[in-house]
Amino acid sequence: MPKENNYNDLVSLKGPDQVRLRPGVIFGSDSVDGCRHSVFEIISNSIDEAREGYGKRIIITLHADKSITVEDYGRGIPIDFNKAEDKYNWELAFCTLYAGSKYNNNSGGNYSFALGLNGLGLCATQFASEYMEVESHRGQWNYSLRFEKGFNVTQDERGFKKSRGDGTTGTKIHWKPDLEVFTDINVGADYLADILRRQAVVNDGVELVLKDEHEDGTFTEQIFCYENGISDYLLEVVGDKSLTTPQHWTAERQGRDREDKDEYKLKMNVAFTFSKEVQFIEHYHNSSWLEHGGSPQKALQKAFLSQIDGYLKNGNKYNKGEKSIKWEDVEDCLVFISNNFSTQASYENQTKKAVTNEFITEAMTEWLKHQLEVYFLENPDEAVKIGTQVLINKRSRENADKVRQSTLQKLTGTIDLTNRIDKFVDCRSKDVSRREVYIVEGDSALGSVKLARDAEFQAVIPVRGKILNCLKASYDKIFKSEIITNLIKVLGCGVEVKTKANKQLSTFNLDNLRWNKIVICTDADEDGFQIRTLILTMIQELCPTLIEKGYVYIAESPLYEITTKERTYFAYTELEKTKILGMIGDAKYTIQRSKGLGENDPDMMSLTTMNPETRRLIKVNPTDVEATREMFDVLLGNDLEGRKRFIKENGSKYLAAADIS
Repeated sequence: MPKENNYNDLVSLKGPDQVRLRPGVIFGSDSVDGCRHSVFEIISNSIDEAREGYGKRIIITLHADKSITVEDYGRGIPIDFNKAEDKYNWELAFCTLYAGSKYNNNSGGNYSFALGLNGLGLCATQFASEYMEVESHRGQWNYSLRFEKGFNVTQDERGFKKSRGDGTTGTKIHWKPDLEVFTDINVGADYLADILRRQAVVNDGVELVLKDEHEDGTFTEQIFCYENGISDYLLEVVGDKSLTTPQHWTAERQGRDREDKDEYKLKMNVAFTFSKEVQFIEHYHNSSWLEHGGSPQKALQKAFLSQIDGYLKNGNKYNKGEKSIKWEDVEDCLVFISNNFSTQASYENQTKKAVTNEFITEAMTEWLKHQLEVYFLENPDEAVKIGTQVLINKRSRENADKVRQSTLQKLTGTIDLTNRIDKFVDCRSKDVSRREVYIVEGDSALGSVKLARDAEFQAVIPVRGKILNCLKASYDKIFKSEIITNLIKVLGCGVEVKTKANKQLSTFNLDNLRWNKIVICTDADEDGFQIRTLILTMIQELCPTLIEKGYVYIAESPLYEITTKERTYFAYTELEKTKILGMIGDAKYTIQRSKGLGENDPDMMSLTTMNPETRRLIKVNPTDVEATREMFDVLLGNDLEGRKRFIKENGSKYLAAADIS
């Protein structure tokens, strides 16, 4: 029978539990990301004070015990009794969600363009803290109070201690995020440095100091300040790589998102230039970095794409029948920063990663279109530079698309009678759980392996010569290599491409893998080891999942064949050779150094390399992938100086094995 509804089961969270039991609702997550957002909420209050003209210096200290201190020189958070609310101000600020002084920001008073608008941050962060200590200096009076687990524990019936001030003002908050609320409270100095740099960018002349305490009690200090805001930041980003003269435009508008909504103010502030080498776009709104853009990104795309396309059409810059430019052609050479403020802002959520106001989109689009039109008319030389570079980007993209499409077809083609892979010898079984493919070194090894294999489930493909070093080569060069594309086609699972530009080529699907084992089979000499390493590098760079899932093996080839009257022994290492010779004792024997796979007779190949009952296979261990990658980087990568250092430090270990006669 269905369970009877019990309406007494319904409960409402109260006090600190509103945050402590559901931190993700307020901060977006209960992980370190949510914890970081809670820290930013405190910093944003100090920034709002500085923007209003109260204090131009904010000090943020990250302590060794993971606690944080934020100190500003604003007016000091009000603590005393609030007659209008019949409560102490500290209760409203630190213990009441949706209580604040920024709700009437559209009236033209304080905090018209505040970073924090929702009345959540200070209280929510306090609720989510193990403890929070507050000092408020308001000129004549100083106030102090302490919270633990969301509750005021100050030993005073008013909830705070009050003493005479010395005329100085400001707020100092020291707290530790609670591990009972967040899964991780290691905010990190790098994160704080990043957000403080961004806040310095969008708050002209505000000095943000980051102090990072080490375990020994010493501090590392960084100072962030941009006197001219986004103009200075633009120059920092583009350096000397600017194609056009940097522009800085500002404007103000007033409007509404819907007819039935109140009007609000919008301040627009953008800086941009074009560059052949640098591509960079960032948006800020009310000092919050819009990681996902929203309204300003929509406006930017509409305005710049429309005006540049119009310029190209009106100037007959397109070839006959040529398609119009796309946004990505403009984006590839644009360096653009916006720093807008509005007295009303609609965000996707409390994390404020995108602003969604319709009026902001419309007003900014119209304004940017007009400004660009005037800019092109007044600066014809710069218009030519922009139009030319965008067309170059477009045509390069279209050519690259053709190459990628051709490569994609090459990589995903099927193997049949009409699409043969040169020298590839398939097996009869269609059961993927049994099928094995041997990647062998050259045609001579192909012959030996072909004769020694079990044709029912073992296939063979040779590689001739040393294949391309995939660690150093570009994707374009890699996919021009017939050896590599043939290997990929034989594997069947596609490739895992990491770069945005070549993402269309990323067709990897493990379900399409044609083999249960991929066996690399090369000679046990220096050339064989190098070819083996290059094949492993190719797999690691193009199909790393195959290594991680345990599909890749190395066939261990014997170094020595030791024959007595009674039997033949195979030694795979010098140590094994010594042990076998010790076991043979005084008996007569012959010993032969392996000449390579191509010299082995089929019986020997079957016994040592192919037969599952007697062969030796080394499984490429996923735990060694990262160490292998690091060694690949040293030996085969682009760091020449690193390779020289490695040889200098380790070369002596291998002198005995070196052929320097």
